[in-house]
Amino acid sequence: MNVDEFKEKKNEFLVHLQVERNLSRHTLKAYESDLRQFINFWESLSAPEQQLLNVRQIIERYLVSLFYKQIDKSSIARKFSCFKSFALFLQKNDISLNLHLKRPRLDKKLPIYLSVDEIFHLLDTVNDVDLPTRSPIRDKTILELLYATGIRCSELVNIKLCDIEMGAKTIRIHGKGNKERIVLFGDKAKSKLIEYTTKERIPSSSMGEYLFLSNRKKRVTPRTVQRIIEMFRGFLKIDRPITPHKIRHSFATHLLNQGVDLRVVQELLGHQSLSSTEKYTHVSLDDLARMCNQIHPINALLKKRAK
Repeated sequence: MNVDEFKEKKNEFLVHLQVERNLSRHTLKAYESDLRQFINFWESLSAPEQQLLNVRQIIERYLVSLFYKQIDKSSIARKFSCFKSFALFLQKNDISLNLHLKRPRLDKKLPIYLSVDEIFHLLDTVNDVDLPTRSPIRDKTILELLYATGIRCSELVNIKLCDIEMGAKTIRIHGKGNKERIVLFGDKAKSKLIEYTTKERIPSSSMGEYLFLSNRKKRVTPRTVQRIIEMFRGFLKIDRPITPHKIRHSFATHLLNQGVDLRVVQELLGHQSLSSTEKYTHVSLDDLARMCNQIHPINALLKKRAK
């Protein structure tokens, strides 16, 4: 297989991922970028190298080059997954790359989240009039809904009016791979939604419209939501940035700390695998350990003897 044939198969592969596997737009974009970067590497090789090396050897050389460039492990791991999926696709078309790739082991990173006090300070203490924005009710509603439901930023911007059931306090969410799930919100978020839709958002008879609109009355973008959440950081005494995903982390961690079953949290977050949700249990156990250290009778006794 030469580079032109590879490009042709790459295009077929991306169509396969979109049509048959129904992968998200974000994943498709990432895979397309991974394969394009590899093609650029292939075309940068000298003519003798391109003639002597087969596709498998070029892929292996490319991956080794990424390690030498100290590319982030998670990015390299995704490229491994991309090539493995591509190899399986080619195999079904009677083309074998004979790849034997071992995905790099990723360092476990605990999710960063806000405390309950920090979240409620933003929701209850910060007044709408104090927010440096032209749409304070909308922006406060966005924060309220992200924390109330734990949804992703990409899911929030795609909520339509027809997806919301105010009576049942539920929202139909279109998640990764167009998978639908129902999320719940409480009375507090309901009140904020009603305030936003009646006071700040222009009423419309169309139920197919998006919930959150920009000042130009178009659907807000994920980047806009990121800027909105970052705006709230100015009201907290912290140096770390705040992102919509950290609000999602906070939602999951706080629920688990309150004793909610892990599988319930998995369903609310829209995780396909329970292992994706289990990372929050490490944070919860850390909090429980600190609590135990403070209030357990035996520790209290040791502190008393130490005095």
